[in-house]
Parts: sequence; C-alpha cells; structure tokens
Amino acid sequence: MDNENALVVFQDTKIRRLWHQEEWWYSIVDVVEALTDSPYPRTYWGKIKEREFTDNQLFPIWVQLKMLSSDGKYYETDCANTKGLFRIIQSIPSPKAEPFKLWLAKVGYQRIQEIQNPELIQKRLIETYKQKGYSDAWIEKRVRGITVRDELTEEWKKRGIKEEKEFSILTAEISKATFDMTPKEYKDFKGLKKENLRDHMDDLELIFTMLGESVTKELTIKEDPKDFPKTKSISKRGGGVAGVARKATEKELGRKVSTKENYLTIPEKQKRLMLKSKKNKKIKYKLLSKKTSKK
Repeated sequence: MDNENALVVFQDTKIRRLWHQEEWWYSIVDVVEALTDSPYPRTYWGKIKEREFTDNQLFPIWVQLKMLSSDGKYYETDCANTKGLFRIIQSIPSPKAEPFKLWLAKVGYQRIQEIQNPELIQKRLIETYKQKGYSDAWIEKRVRGITVRDELTEEWKKRGIKEEKEFSILTAEISKATFDMTPKEYKDFKGLKKENLRDHMDDLELIFTMLGESVTKELTIKEDPKDFPKTKSISKRGGGVAGVARKATEKELGRKVSTKENYLTIPEKQKRLMLKSKKNKKIKYKLLSKKTSKK
C-alpha cells in the first residue's frame, strides 16, 4: 500500500493505518499521541490497557498488525478499527478527546430516538444521501432496496440463519445469479475497496438487485426452507429470475446493465445531469442532421 493511503493526518499527527479484513485498522499508539500530546504514547497506551482491559474481555477490539515504523522496519503494532477506536477514546482523559466523546453521546441519543420512532432512521438516511450528492430518484430506489433487503434478512432469521458468514454466502448466490458476479467481484469490477457496493450502483443495477432479493424473499416464504442448503438453493433461483430479466434488458438496450461507473469522484446527481446533457445534445444533433439532409 502506498504511503498516501497508509497514513491519515489528525491535528498535524500522522496516523498509520492498514487495510485488513475489508476495513481500515489504525495504529492505536498514533491515535493516543494525537489526542494526548504525550511524549511516551506507548507507555500511555500500556497504562490504558492495564486500567481498562485487564480482564481481557474487550481484547478483540484490537489486533496486532505489522506496520512500518520510523526506522524503516515493520513491527507488530496494536491496531483497532473505527468501532474499537471509539471505545478506546472513551478511556482517554484529554481535552482533545472530548469532541469524539460528545459525538458518541450524540449518536447514542439519536439511536434511542430512532428506536422510539423508526421513521427517523429513514429521514436521516435520506438526508445523508442528499448531502453526499445523490438525486431524489436514486435515493428513492436505494431506500426501497434497503427495505427489500431487510425484509429478506428477516425471513432468513426466522428460519435460523443468523451468522454473518451465512448471510454473505446467500447474498453472493443472489448476486452471482443476477449479475454473474459476487459482491466481492462486483466491487473489484467497479474499483471499490471499503465503499458500500450499492451506494455506487446506478438505477438499473439497483432495480435488478431489488428484483433478485424480492423474488428470493417470496420464494422463501412460499417454500419455507428448513435448512441452509435449501435456503441457498432458493437464493440462487431468486437471483436467477433477476438474471434472466437482466439479460433480456441488455438485449433490448444493446448494452450491459453492470457498469464500471462509480461515484467516488463525481456525485451521482452530477453524473445524472451530465448524462442528461449528453443525451439532449445527441437528440439536437440528430434533429439538425435531419433538417440539413432534407435541404
């Protein structure tokens, strides 16, 4: 990994990070140094571990990964993902840590509000997508897709499927049958890493994703599978229905539904306007060509 991606800067302090298990893991010592200005951040972190984690019950919130040190060598370094860092930051009595703690308190309060009024979840989600530059048309499909996904996973849970690994396998079956690509292959196809795949799908991609999961949900309810192999078979069939529809659509349109396009650099709303502008120019050109040919 290049140095630009391996480092982030917080208040003039460089924090090392490493892409591990599909997410960023950060050097805890670097974060401690950034938040405390301690001349001995390793010792500071050691004391936090002794005070807060002596029973080792929360040990999984960090792991040891080899990171490049200032002497040019790689050493085993305590690292935590975003969730783990928030827990560790709660244990740091420093003014610089207060903004993080206040943010955590705000998030916790919002979560309580959402439990009391579930409609707030959707409202905040829509607002978040708008701030990221998505159009209303795209947001409508994305939110509907989330609802379809939730309904499907609820049916899976009712039938004893609760492990994240099993959910991933079933989702991969639907995706493979729908797009001829698993989610991992699809992310590679679009040039994505830690980003959410569906946040980088266009209208048609979202629609066929919904179709595959919606059909799978209906088949699951109808056939009421009692074991994982049967559920896996149903998932493949549900995705297959969407796959057939996708291929028929591609034949009519004369192009592939799956696209390498993503919204990493240009927001979806802006890309939509750019595409609309290109189409309008083509239409005007064709009309002008017809008038010219008649003359």
